[in-house]
Amino acid sequence: MASSTDISQWKGQDITLFKEDLHQRVKGNISEKSFYNYFKNTTVKLPRIDILNMLSQYCGYTDWNNFKTNHTSKIKDDKKSRISKWMIFLLVGIIVITSAYFLIPTSNTYTFCFIDQDRNQAITNTPINIIILNNKQSPSYAKSDSLGCFSWTTEDDFIHFIIKSPYYKTDTIFRTTPSVMNEHIKVHTDDYALMLHYYANGKVADWKNRRNELSRMIDTQATIFQLLPSGLGIEIYSKEEFINKLTTPTKSLKGIEIIESEWSKGLIVKLKFRVKS
Repeated sequence: MASSTDISQWKGQDITLFKEDLHQRVKGNISEKSFYNYFKNTTVKLPRIDILNMLSQYCGYTDWNNFKTNHTSKIKDDKKSRISKWMIFLLVGIIVITSAYFLIPTSNTYTFCFIDQDRNQAITNTPINIIILNNKQSPSYAKSDSLGCFSWTTEDDFIHFIIKSPYYKTDTIFRTTPSVMNEHIKVHTDDYALMLHYYANGKVADWKNRRNELSRMIDTQATIFQLLPSGLGIEIYSKEEFINKLTTPTKSLKGIEIIESEWSKGLIVKLKFRVKS
């Protein structure tokens, strides 16, 4: 059986045959202890110079210096080759990392909390409806939470949205990449909508005066409809019918909730409401 090409794997018979061949070729000898110290174990220490000369002669060179002279240039070339390869790998790595930085989409998280302009308090009782216009195909919808805030994460470096609420004025917001984690936006109250809410739910003894006020607030051609419960549809009201509903002291009157209102020249031109059970 042929000996392994890896000298560190040689065992008793292999070592004996090598020592005999070494003696026949260069009339030299190496002890088994030296063989194990330098060839069977990993070491950074070189053998004695006489052993190096003998092994160099065994390989066809005059001595150790002759061996080094013939192999130094090759070692340098190999070293340069390895350095060149590492430089290429490093350069490729930098390109890949840089490309990934620009090509992999990053996300921005925008957080807004809504504040009542007049009371300077968070709007928590009435949710703010939010229409996000970032998407090119169709808008996205969200609502403020119980703290009066909402967050939106997008790969865009901007956010564009509309805020709508029954008792606050509609507004359009545009922000670029956030410089602060949490921005407070003051929202202006819709005084007409609040007045309408007051007339629907407040304790007003003078019903005749209430009718007159409502008549002055609502346009003659106003579109007024009630959202019916359980998805049953809508019910259309004329101006007079709606005023009658708000000025008739019934139990359901207290449950009227304004959902949306539109105003033109100080008059209600469109109104949407529901009656909470």
